[in-house]
Amino acid sequence: MRVVIAEDLALLRDGLIRILAAFDFEVVAAVDNGPSVLPALTAHRPDVAVVDVRLPPTFTDEGLQAAIRARTELPGLPILVLSQHVEQLYARELLSDRLGGVGYLLKDRVSHVDQFVDAVRRVAAGGTVMDPEVVAQLLASRGAAEPLGELTAREREVLGLMAEGRSNAAIAGRLFVTEKAVSKHINSIFSKLQLPPSNDDNRRVLAVLAYLDGADGRRARTRS
Repeated sequence: MRVVIAEDLALLRDGLIRILAAFDFEVVAAVDNGPSVLPALTAHRPDVAVVDVRLPPTFTDEGLQAAIRARTELPGLPILVLSQHVEQLYARELLSDRLGGVGYLLKDRVSHVDQFVDAVRRVAAGGTVMDPEVVAQLLASRGAAEPLGELTAREREVLGLMAEGRSNAAIAGRLFVTEKAVSKHINSIFSKLQLPPSNDDNRRVLAVLAYLDGADGRRARTRS
């Protein structure tokens, strides 16, 4: 699996290269500044990119903006963004095209090698992965927002795990329930968020979008 890395900290960049190489990823490019990200992504068209949000020269959101532009030129290009802090706006920006293949992790997660590599693989496969800390903060700040306020406590738990990119089986294992029970909760979530079945069936991403921005059910339905 071919990877492009964009990270300005030399030690972390080298660590990412070593970790991914150890798990049979091929790092085809590693850049350390914002202006180099887009050319590297469009030239190599990797299976997945790991991109720091804040890169030189301004250390604001160069990495994120380059990733968004790359997904415009190469729709669906899998991007896993790394950030030092929880910034909810970036999480929403990443999911705004609803194509999947996106992730948002705090840099601290890189030290949990197996979890980090699993996140890279899930994003490369088209999944959506959110850092558990991002999910926890969103639960705290959005828990009462409509239509999320209509969800039960268990449904919010399930939705939070969906936001982390967990499969039904993984959610069942985490909550010590059956997959059938998880499926029932997810169907209830879709119903309450007014996300009907569709041909492209990307309702998990739409549900996470509603979770992130507190959009009302009608708006979420329009997006489908």
